[in-house]
Amino acid sequence: MPCTGSSAPGAVPPYPRPRPGRAPEPTARRTVHDGHHQHTLPGPVVRTEGSAPVADQAVDHAYDGLGDTFAFYLDAYGRRSVDGRGLPLDATVHYGVHYDNAFWNGRQMVFGDGDGTLFQDFTGCVEIIGHELTHGVTQYSANLDYQGQSGALNESVSDVFGSLVKQYALGQTADRADWLIGAGLLAPGVQGVALRSLKAPGTAYHDARLGTDPQPATMAGYLDTEADNGGVHLNSGIPNHAFYLAAEALGGHAWERAGQIWYDVLTGGRLPSDADFAAFATATADAARARYGPGAELRAVQAAWTTVGVGAGVGAESTAGTSDATRINAPLRPA
Repeated sequence: MPCTGSSAPGAVPPYPRPRPGRAPEPTARRTVHDGHHQHTLPGPVVRTEGSAPVADQAVDHAYDGLGDTFAFYLDAYGRRSVDGRGLPLDATVHYGVHYDNAFWNGRQMVFGDGDGTLFQDFTGCVEIIGHELTHGVTQYSANLDYQGQSGALNESVSDVFGSLVKQYALGQTADRADWLIGAGLLAPGVQGVALRSLKAPGTAYHDARLGTDPQPATMAGYLDTEADNGGVHLNSGIPNHAFYLAAEALGGHAWERAGQIWYDVLTGGRLPSDADFAAFATATADAARARYGPGAELRAVQAAWTTVGVGAGVGAESTAGTSDATRINAPLRPA
């Protein structure tokens, strides 16, 4: 089945919400290019901001997903594009031949069509678009090192805000969200539901060709490995699950309290680029206290990190490799 979450072409998304006396919203300044299955970027322009849908689903899905992500960051946090200053959002679709990935290259989005055997078109999942554009937000804010625990945090915040983009586009509360990254991306016949699950890391897929979802949900399963830049797509399951637990405990729209806390940490200018899980956990607790005081928000954050075992040490060493699915959405190092 196709990925879900982005507004239908031509439809008006539920947000940003109009506010009396508010100045007109900034626009996303989107440009979508066609890669024509080559590896040269960006390719010919096929759709620009405000233009009508075209006869290419990948183009329109990319256009809508860029818009949903822009609207999310603007309305939820007052952020104008990935850099906070209105950076134009450029994307190239139909990159390469059967290319099994989507990535932010430090300047623009790039989407493959998938091989049709393991993965389908990457433009159809709004949470993947939100994930990759959040790598741009991280690039312009905390700039977390892409190695080890800081790299896993880099991946995790992209999963967190990618999921929140989808929830925002659908108007979902935390208890109604699927908390999946890449729901519907897997090709027919692949045994699984998505690439990753924030609600239940390690359960997204189990397939003879793709392998088994290797993500741990707690530090008891922490993978000490040199593969995947020190397990950035593997151990990101731990902070992912911590966010889910905090958001579920608080209820309502996850971007409003739990998401605000994580956003404050990511963009606050105090998180070191080599932060580990413990440093990030402390920063989220400090941010919860600073914004909301010693109340439910702080308790939810502290309980979430305690549940995933951050601060209690890591598990046994592992020689785990990297499955095909853990490679998906591995961004190029920001330029």
